[in-house]
Amino acid sequence: MPNIPSAHALKDAQIEQFVRDGFVRIDNAFPRALADECRAILWRDTGCDPDDPETWTRPVIRLGHYGQQPFAMAANTPVLRDVFDQLVGKDRWQPRMSLGTFPVRFPSPDDPGDAGWHIDVSFGTDNPDFMEWRANVTSKNRALLMLFLFSDVGKEDAPTRIRVGSHLDIARMLVPAGENGLTLRELAANGFAETAALPEMPATGDAGTVYLCHPFLVHAAQPHRGTRPRFIAQPPLAPAAPLSLDREDGDYSPVERAIRSALSN
Repeated sequence: MPNIPSAHALKDAQIEQFVRDGFVRIDNAFPRALADECRAILWRDTGCDPDDPETWTRPVIRLGHYGQQPFAMAANTPVLRDVFDQLVGKDRWQPRMSLGTFPVRFPSPDDPGDAGWHIDVSFGTDNPDFMEWRANVTSKNRALLMLFLFSDVGKEDAPTRIRVGSHLDIARMLVPAGENGLTLRELAANGFAETAALPEMPATGDAGTVYLCHPFLVHAAQPHRGTRPRFIAQPPLAPAAPLSLDREDGDYSPVERAIRSALSN
């Protein structure tokens, strides 16, 4: 899996890896000092003591949206903005000034209750039943899924599980449903069995690592078997204009090319 030096944008081979596998990993996407600053804010809001595991009584605590300066800075480093241009297209994405929900996972023998395989659906979110939220083949309202690591995440630290190449299967599932798309309930009806045989990869890395993922990538949480809580954000990158699978000028982004590749095979 290629890692990307912070001073450089993606190479052609790395873009092709994103199209094929559905993700790319960026090391040092934002400074560790920013991760530390953000994590201190998050620790305060958990109500737990970072030095007293006796206070870590739940397997997961979900914290709300954070738009304070260190979070906004982490989301807008020059390397990330360059790569957004490469994967989504220049002027085709909206800058993020907050980082969405933080699922803080604690070492625990208990089932966290949210470790099923899924994709992050992106519209119809006014429905109170999240299983009725929807996705369509042009990924309405979502250009990328992003995983921001705000703590060091090893294999035992509940890294997000990724099914490599699963975005292609999901694109083929969505195309017959047209603009209206499918609900998460419909997509998950068979437990994403279409992707079960694909290789699984844990999204590990040091604090400051970011995984930029195709919006159709199938992924899942897992229980924490390590010793230190895991802090990540998983915000979407929103498009500035709808994705298109039929551009007159043929100027398709890698996100669009991946969908077109799935539909041609």
